[in-house]
Amino acid sequence: MPIQILWPLALLALVCEYVDSTLGMGYGTTLTPVLLLMGYEPTQIVPSVLLSEFLTGILAGILHHECGNVNFRPGSRPLKVALALAACSIVGTLAAVFIAVNVPKWVLKTYIGVLVLSMGLGILLTIGRTFAFSWKKVIGLGLVAAFNKGLSGGGYGPLVTGGQILAGVDGKGAIGITSLAEGLVCIVGVLAYTLTGNGAVDWELAPSLILGAVISVPFAAFTVKKAPVQKMRWAIGIAVTVLGLF
Repeated sequence: MPIQILWPLALLALVCEYVDSTLGMGYGTTLTPVLLLMGYEPTQIVPSVLLSEFLTGILAGILHHECGNVNFRPGSRPLKVALALAACSIVGTLAAVFIAVNVPKWVLKTYIGVLVLSMGLGILLTIGRTFAFSWKKVIGLGLVAAFNKGLSGGGYGPLVTGGQILAGVDGKGAIGITSLAEGLVCIVGVLAYTLTGNGAVDWELAPSLILGAVISVPFAAFTVKKAPVQKMRWAIGIAVTVLGLF
């Protein structure tokens, strides 16, 4: 099957990934329901979202490190947090993928809608709050967020980024950690869909989403370095809440 680039989708992915790599949230959470509203099915959307975010997550983590937004040197706490999130998330992702390919489509669509609304409200309710660092919170976040990611293609970034801030990680560091961890989690989801999809997985959207998302990452890393993100967090929280309601 020849590769076909759908330019409107590539542009949509560019915008969503720019927001995601800038705020640590918003790619799958926004892109998945928008594509659902455009008439695509979950089995078309979620695997392609996961594949594109695997590539952009790894790239974003590298660029956030290079820009000084987070320090991923060997032995550093940010790297340990990212690896812990990714490791704990494997179980949640595999369980979610198994459920996603074995439940009615209307159930999956309903869950995605409720999830997006919950994530939007969660972002808004956690703005400005800080707590002491806790490894237990980090591990719990990894498990729950990966389940959301594997089931719907979204919901990982809002929970993990906001949760890290509540667990005592600074804002810019949380964004870089989320990008890297999410990339590692997504490849598990891609492999699981490939092995358990029983021919139902459609990769038609993947080239367009990958192209748009990858282009946005360098601009996002530079934005985090230069711009305050607190006001932008309000914007994405409101946008995701409205989208979830719709």
